[in-house]
Amino acid sequence: MAAKKLAKALLLGTFLATGACGVTYHSPSVKQQAQGAEVRVVALTAQTVLVANRAAYTPRSLPDVFSQVAYPGQMKGLGALPEPPMHPGNAGLALETRLPPSLNPEPYRIGVGDVLLLATKSAASTVEQLTGLLAAQNQRQGYTVRDDGAIAIPDIGPVTLAGMTLDEAEAKLFQVLVENQIDPAFSLEVSEFNSRRVSVGGAVRNPAVVPITLNPLNLSEALAAVGGLTAKDREYASIRLYRNGTLYQIPLETFVKRPELGKTLLTDGDAIFVDTSYDLDRAMEYYTQTLRATELKRNARHTALQELQAEMSMRRQVQMDLRDNYRTREEMGGNKRDYVYLAGEVRNQGRFVLPYNQQVTLADVLYDKGGFNTATGNPAQIYVLRASSDPEEFGAVTAWHLDARNAINITLATRMEMRPNDVIFIEEQPITKWGRALQQMFPTILGSASAVN
Repeated sequence: MAAKKLAKALLLGTFLATGACGVTYHSPSVKQQAQGAEVRVVALTAQTVLVANRAAYTPRSLPDVFSQVAYPGQMKGLGALPEPPMHPGNAGLALETRLPPSLNPEPYRIGVGDVLLLATKSAASTVEQLTGLLAAQNQRQGYTVRDDGAIAIPDIGPVTLAGMTLDEAEAKLFQVLVENQIDPAFSLEVSEFNSRRVSVGGAVRNPAVVPITLNPLNLSEALAAVGGLTAKDREYASIRLYRNGTLYQIPLETFVKRPELGKTLLTDGDAIFVDTSYDLDRAMEYYTQTLRATELKRNARHTALQELQAEMSMRRQVQMDLRDNYRTREEMGGNKRDYVYLAGEVRNQGRFVLPYNQQVTLADVLYDKGGFNTATGNPAQIYVLRASSDPEEFGAVTAWHLDARNAINITLATRMEMRPNDVIFIEEQPITKWGRALQQMFPTILGSASAVN
């Protein structure tokens, strides 16, 4: 019995001695001071994650050779082959009818370039008794609307008439003549219509520019003004109308069958073109030229393809050599890279290489390396240690603290971005510290007990 009491006393003494001698187990932890440098512990929240992510960082980029392709661009002779000529035997060649929007008839408005003719009553017995207005009319045979929209009348000056109807222009002239104490008995007409016009071309007898006069101009009138159509093959001809950047089309056969289409009103700036895609008189010549051009382009295409394949092969080989050289330098550590370090109760302590061209989060690093052992690692004590780059802070460290006891907080890890030289550290469970301390003390205790026996 005395021996057992002595053994217990020796064991207790040994435990106290090892503690007094400083050989007890020491586990790493995050403290507020480290060799005189301040350590700021900041709890990770939705707000502090945004603060942590403000640290400037641009991921390293792969060399351009990894994003380039071997294709050198447009090769010589690689153009679209000419379309085969259309002929009556072709199927599915019906032309589409696209009608322009209908216009409402409007009164003619005077425009720049129009020539206006003024006439006054000739009650005077001599030329000398005529007013200056009538004398000027007899000499000039009219007044041309200038670029500023006015006509110049002697003894009166410029009078703006552009944009007015004839009724509005007559009222304006009446007022001007009265104000200048001139007999307001006159008549006004447009002798030359030059401001509003429609161009007509293509398969017509006399292509020309047709003016729009006091009466609205329709499609049939415009075609008649140029002598009518000359298209021989109506099945493949169409009347195309360009208006304000939009193309409208009426197949010629449809135009003939539907007389109401001829009443389509035209407006200033319209362009009409009678187009025929097939002309029997030129079919043979067209076929000959097309076949010759097709053969030449095929030969050029074959030669260009061979040159392209040779050039692409050389470019691809150069790219492969450059990429292989880069990979070799990567394997041998010859390329500068950025790292994040893992310490504490992680699955595998070591360093994680930050990838090219993308940001990485705390969750990416942890779970790429297998996460941490919840049996030994303390989920309440997960830290991202980030040293300050400001020399005035003398090596201060910010410990971004993640408490993962509530699994919801792991979502913060998916938003916490990593920066080069960050250290991810996970502390031990309290019970793990005791267990490891006892494991280290057992050999000493057993040795002391053996010595007692």
